[in-house]
Amino acid sequence: MAGGLVALLDDVAALTKVAAASIDDIGAAAGKASIKAAGVVVDDTAVTPRYVHGFTPDRELPIVRKIAVGSIRNKLLIILPVAMILSQFLPQALPYLLIAGGLFLCYEGAEKVYEAFGGGHGHDHAVEAPAAEKGPEFEKSMVNGAIRTDLILSAEIMVISLSSVESEPFLTRLLVLIVVALLITALVYGVVALIVKMDDVGLALAQRQSTASQRIGRGLVKAMPTVMSTLTVVGIAAMLWVGGHILIVNVGEAGFHWPADRLHDVEHWFEELSHGFGGVLSWTAGTVVSALAGLVIGAIIVAIMHLVPRRGAKEAPDGSAVH
Repeated sequence: MAGGLVALLDDVAALTKVAAASIDDIGAAAGKASIKAAGVVVDDTAVTPRYVHGFTPDRELPIVRKIAVGSIRNKLLIILPVAMILSQFLPQALPYLLIAGGLFLCYEGAEKVYEAFGGGHGHDHAVEAPAAEKGPEFEKSMVNGAIRTDLILSAEIMVISLSSVESEPFLTRLLVLIVVALLITALVYGVVALIVKMDDVGLALAQRQSTASQRIGRGLVKAMPTVMSTLTVVGIAAMLWVGGHILIVNVGEAGFHWPADRLHDVEHWFEELSHGFGGVLSWTAGTVVSALAGLVIGAIIVAIMHLVPRRGAKEAPDGSAVH
């Protein structure tokens, strides 16, 4: 019996070592996948603060929390099951899903540009009431809009992460994506929460007795409107960049390689232009080309979306439009 107990303990010890090694492998794979998706993580972080812009300080963190919860639901309840099923049974369908997501991001970004130049819902922006005065329905619509945008960015993050572990067994892929979903969501919305509460941090510092703290605090408070406005612009640019890049890359994955080849040619040309800063120039050129492609494609979709309602309108017998 003693010998059997020793053998059992040896087996348990061996299983524990295997489990520990598996956890280490999953952690390493999740870290690698997260790094690979870092570019989209930055975009997600830049896009989100604009949905909180204009609300009162007491509503900022609750709104961020609602978006973060929606993001977790997106990743674990929608994207994860679809990604795992498709990667297992129909991997060739993933590029087409990403193309649809890229089109949505291009449309969202181009629509915001259109509104900024006086079109669409933004034409009365000069007299528009602040977000804080528009009530809970407006807050709900902003949260839902942020969660919809997050769905596309999260899908890109998860698919990029999946591509880095596509050769792993099903269970390993599943666990890696769960770790990535939790890690990325905590990182993105933790940073977003810090950004939107930076003015409150500044106020707290400004009330301290230290002259240096007061100076830093006043500087933070003074800078925050500019920071938030800048992040809004960066967020829109990020949607166009990511959307355009998703389209270019995944149209190539679907079989039409010309856009991806031309993007690669532009990046290679700038990389060869300067050996010292070739990598930076190559990345910048690729980003600009992707953003311009996203803007053009998004503008076409915006034009179509604004023409469809007009064509769908019917005239009443008295000549007025009936929708």
